[in-house]
Amino acid sequence: MNLNNIRKIITRGRILEQEPMAKHTTFRAGGSARYFITPATRRELAGLVRYLYNNGIDYFVMGNGSNLLVSDAGYDGVVIDLGKNDGTEFTMLGIDDGTDAQTDCAEGEIIFDAGAGCLMSAIGNYAKQFCASGFECLSGIPGCLGGALAMNAGAYGSEMKDIVRSVLVVTPQGELETLSKDALSFRYRGSSIMDNGYIAARTELSLKKGEPEAIAAKMEECAQKRREKQPLEFPSAGSTFKRPEGMFAGQLIEEAGLKGLTVGGAQVSEKHAGFVINRDHASAADIYELIRQVQERVYAHSGVELVPEVRMLGRF
Repeated sequence: MNLNNIRKIITRGRILEQEPMAKHTTFRAGGSARYFITPATRRELAGLVRYLYNNGIDYFVMGNGSNLLVSDAGYDGVVIDLGKNDGTEFTMLGIDDGTDAQTDCAEGEIIFDAGAGCLMSAIGNYAKQFCASGFECLSGIPGCLGGALAMNAGAYGSEMKDIVRSVLVVTPQGELETLSKDALSFRYRGSSIMDNGYIAARTELSLKKGEPEAIAAKMEECAQKRREKQPLEFPSAGSTFKRPEGMFAGQLIEEAGLKGLTVGGAQVSEKHAGFVINRDHASAADIYELIRQVQERVYAHSGVELVPEVRMLGRF
């Protein structure tokens, strides 16, 4: 890769070499990325993707690193970081205030424009300021909006598909394209964004007018559930496995007697078996091997094949 050409594209953003990915993932494990690039604008992002595509250079797009395990050998490609650019902007576009003012809002609707780099928690707090309801439970998901859109993230009965109007994406060829909600093909933990290798850049969200006390109470209720049931005190990537149809991964893991199972510094959480945690300076190899053992032993016990939600980057 010619860094001089990259610097002509990334004029305001940041380019790092051999960047330790343990600093950027919630697992706090893994090796270094050969290049770690943070575009400052959508134009820089699209230009970078176009350059990488045209030159056959491998790249991976990340937000908060909350669903990612990077191998100890690192990644010999480009990690594109969406976490610190104009993708973190969040604004209200319109609101139905009951007047005759011309808006694009349905009755009781509040529309927001959000960058893919926005933290889910920040969106929840911002929406609460406008008495906008519909994001309360999603606000506790530990990641950025872009990743949540790609995998149709959900929590406690809410999913991204419930509140999205449209998404501006960068195609693998570096072109900007706006996709309607129907074109996003949302499903359980998937979408056309993921299927086609698109990068979510911005989205319009449709929330509803609500009562401030009820919104705050719902957010606290969801947060309390997380504190009580999830091992938030340890590094992890959230729920490690997708939910098998009609079942719960954590229950299957617990029934197989795997709560507390340890490989090196990695452990199946004793608080919630659906979480693999970095309990004591685990390597990425420890975490990967523990995930593999859980899959193998659950399948032997129940015949159910668990599929990781965690994305693996590099050689394992």
